[in-house]
Amino acid sequence: MSAINHTVAALAERFALTVKGDGTRVIDGVGTLAGATPSQLSFLSNSKYTTQLAATRAGVVVLREENLPDCPGSALIAKDPYVAYAQIAALFERLPAAPSGIHPTAVVAASARISASASIGPCCVIEDGAVIEDGVILGPHCIVGEHCTVGAQSRLVARVTLVTRVTLGRRVLVHPGAVIGSDGFGLAFDKDHWIKLPQLGGVRIGDDCEIGANTTIDRGALDDTVLEEDVRLDNQIQIAHNVYVGAHTAMAGCAAVAGSAKIGRYCMIGGNAGVLGHLELADRVTITAKSLVTHSIREPGEYSSGVPLQDNRQWRKNAARFKHLDEYARRLSALEKDSNNE
Repeated sequence: MSAINHTVAALAERFALTVKGDGTRVIDGVGTLAGATPSQLSFLSNSKYTTQLAATRAGVVVLREENLPDCPGSALIAKDPYVAYAQIAALFERLPAAPSGIHPTAVVAASARISASASIGPCCVIEDGAVIEDGVILGPHCIVGEHCTVGAQSRLVARVTLVTRVTLGRRVLVHPGAVIGSDGFGLAFDKDHWIKLPQLGGVRIGDDCEIGANTTIDRGALDDTVLEEDVRLDNQIQIAHNVYVGAHTAMAGCAAVAGSAKIGRYCMIGGNAGVLGHLELADRVTITAKSLVTHSIREPGEYSSGVPLQDNRQWRKNAARFKHLDEYARRLSALEKDSNNE
């Protein structure tokens, strides 16, 4: 595989950055401030790493202009160094080639429609009525169920299962082990036993979404479960039936959203956070890690719940006090009442 090389000046021109220093230096990769070599690019976006900047050996560093005096070598000045780094680093990513065609071990239903430019990997199963559009890549052991559509240029990395009535938009990336379109958790209790409610809806996922490894997205009970465009889900996330997630929202690992909740656009949900069913979050809401959303949020902003980590002895004392919180509140109210009567 041939090397990937770019001069500092070429990177600056491509991404509208300003060069300070040697623009002719050739860059062949990326690295951390502490570990980068003279032929690699690094970046500084978090102030806690500023002390590493003065000693870096990186050939060029992407940074803000205020950090330029501490940079020992060449620099690329960016308004947002993290965004600029993400754009540049993508140039050095080497993805394996995926030849078009259907692997001999794949099983394809006669009624499925597969673009000639798609790549269907080993042991894939494509069922009745499925549609695989132009440039799609299915890695090994993927299952595309009945009446599912995989949009153009999308990629299912490996062992991805689209159960039924799933529609993926264009350029969707789904990581290994994800299951999309499984049954929602719909049950009715009849006297002494559960009755399973049929899950008759589907799942619709917009363009440019990313679904993490072992994440599950249930199909709707009646209407579809929906992710708008550019939604980013980390690993091991649960999206229940009939959830609606607005465009450009991102969720970190192990978050869970219960049935029929509606998440706004540009929201950020921290790791292991939960949203109860039938709630609504406004646009641009941030939920910090391990928080539990128990009521709808109507205004943008950052919201938290839970108890921060403490020394165990202190936590045990506070936990014991918490049991008496109602008693303390009533006593305080009585004292305030007595004080007001004096």
